[in-house]
Amino acid sequence: MDSDAGAFVRRTIDVTVAAVGLVLLAAPMLLIGLAVRLTSHGPALFTQRRVGLGGRTFTLHKFRTTRTRIDPTALHGLIIRRHREDERPNDLPSGHDPRLTPIGAVLRNTGLDELPQLINLLRGDLSLVGPRPCLEWEAHLFPARFWQRFAVRPGLTGLWQLGSRPPGSTLDMLQSDLIYVRTRNLRGDLSILTRTLTRTRARR
Repeated sequence: MDSDAGAFVRRTIDVTVAAVGLVLLAAPMLLIGLAVRLTSHGPALFTQRRVGLGGRTFTLHKFRTTRTRIDPTALHGLIIRRHREDERPNDLPSGHDPRLTPIGAVLRNTGLDELPQLINLLRGDLSLVGPRPCLEWEAHLFPARFWQRFAVRPGLTGLWQLGSRPPGSTLDMLQSDLIYVRTRNLRGDLSILTRTLTRTRARR
């Protein structure tokens, strides 16, 4: 866990990165937002309640990547077929997920859909590195021994995201979160950020 000095340095870095990022990326984000609005029905941003530091909820922002109007039978049929083929039923590849808009698939594959989370970073909802910001219903299902994950801010990236592909189970995530919280330090965060950027460039 961070000392008071470490927490101050971490928050200073978060605010600096968020502020600089929002200034430099303002024009591209505006263009992405316009593209989302012009190519599909619905708002440019997708918002969702997540659980953060201390178990408090906040509103997470992303660019919308899915259609707001879709026949649910198309998605259910795909999930059933993948289940019969003994594949991960909820792990739908971007190119086969009927919910995704054409531009949404590109945004997800490049990670550009997460750029609005710089707003969450600036506000203090997120940190650059930390546990995955979980949904409210997920948090209610976590065993009490894993609630230490809420002792730190959730992150844009984290230890679990750098694990196997496709990601492991929820239990794997929770165990990774505890390891991260108990061993957290600035040098480790720098390593996670470097590995995240390397993986992102390789994916492109």
